Amino acid sequence: MKNRKQLLAFGLITSMSLAFSACDKDEPMAAKDISLRETSLGKVLTDDKGMTLYYFTKDVAGASLCSGGCLTNWPIFAYEGTLEVGDGLNTSDFTTITRTDGTKQTAYKGWPLYYFHDDKAAGDVKGENVNSVWVVAKPAYTIMLANQQLVGNDGKSYKSDYTEGTGETQFFVDGQGRTLYTFIKDKKDMNKYTKEDFSNDANWPIFTAEIEDLPSALDKSLFNVITVFNKKQLTYKGWPIYYFGADNKVRGATKGVSVPQPGVWPVVQKGVAPAPI
Repeated sequence: MKNRKQLLAFGLITSMSLAFSACDKDEPMAAKDISLRETSLGKVLTDDKGMTLYYFTKDVAGASLCSGGCLTNWPIFAYEGTLEVGDGLNTSDFTTITRTDGTKQTAYKGWPLYYFHDDKAAGDVKGENVNSVWVVAKPAYTIMLANQQLVGNDGKSYKSDYTEGTGETQFFVDGQGRTLYTFIKDKKDMNKYTKEDFSNDANWPIFTAEIEDLPSALDKSLFNVITVFNKKQLTYKGWPIYYFGADNKVRGATKGVSVPQPGVWPVVQKGVAPAPI
């Protein structure tokens, strides 16, 4: 009798366990506030409904410059409280900025986040490269695009041809918004600046990254990696790429464009002519 009762009890517990397991299996997992979703452009940041998030290249300095009518097409992403993020993302990379109108907006690695009004379904990426200033948000851009007024170390404003004057220039930055430069004396895939002991590297540190991800507007085949005294340096159209030390890693700083005179250390622009052989 005891064994029978034990078996009946075991059977009841087992049935209940299976029932709970079935319920757990059928219960959908709560969506994360921000996750990585596979799209036609690779993995991009999306909200809890799978809608794609974007960067605005004019926001390189970290402030949101999309306002007025811009917000009709590009609504901001704002989240109050602690974000729950999916695999491959870290909550520490997300911050909240205050816009000029006093509202809050969520940023990722310093880039304010937006939606695109023409994206209607989860995973849509219709906003990519719109007007050459919108880029899907990804976690590991090696190169990003920035649109901004160039201001040299001398405090003067420069145009894209390095003559004095005002006008927006599009140029390359790294994933954290730090400006990238080339050296006019370099040759194709040949660094003519850096000393073997790297004693001058603090002035113009070489950009040692290898390509992980790029905006779709950029052609990966135009990038290469060269070896400079046992260190790797990324090149674009044969031009070795550098930072400027005096930019102090400040997002969007372009002080190097006037050092030692305009045009010697130009910012990297998409349409630059290939480096000479």
